[in-house]
Amino acid sequence: MTLTIRRATVADAAALSAIAIATYTETFGDSYPPQDLRDFLDSHYAVEPQRRELADPRNAAWLLDNGERVVGYLAAGPNSLPHADAAEGDIELKRLYVLASHQAGGHGARLMDAFLAWLDQPQRRTLWIGAWSENLGAQRFYARYGCRKVGEYDFPVGESVDREFILRRA
Repeated sequence: MTLTIRRATVADAAALSAIAIATYTETFGDSYPPQDLRDFLDSHYAVEPQRRELADPRNAAWLLDNGERVVGYLAAGPNSLPHADAAEGDIELKRLYVLASHQAGGHGARLMDAFLAWLDQPQRRTLWIGAWSENLGAQRFYARYGCRKVGEYDFPVGESVDREFILRRA
């Protein structure tokens, strides 16, 4: 089955919410107490927060669709990572996830390529990414795009706190 990539619109808020919750739970669901996970998903990935993100013209999201449902996505917006070199106009890749059943097919790279084409028009912009310190695969993936570790910060999920690396594209 062919997987297509398309830019998300406000009408996609429910689909974006569904894939965000599914992929985060699939990837990290066993890492947190159930209440912490529920609170985080409700406050960040429910339909209304996704609708607000999609309605903000500073944000952008792309959906990976198999014709029946969304199986992956990438979301980006103004940088919010805590770093002294961050500047107005910098962009943060906030989330890039593909369901496990559709991984290892180059789809993450396809989403990244679509995002970078948008990011660098009309000129190249600074890219920031927060990556879990223990997610070596993600760190290697982003390194292929010129992203290097420039800092660290704490990422709260309910009462749980993860150590995240701050990556920046050179």
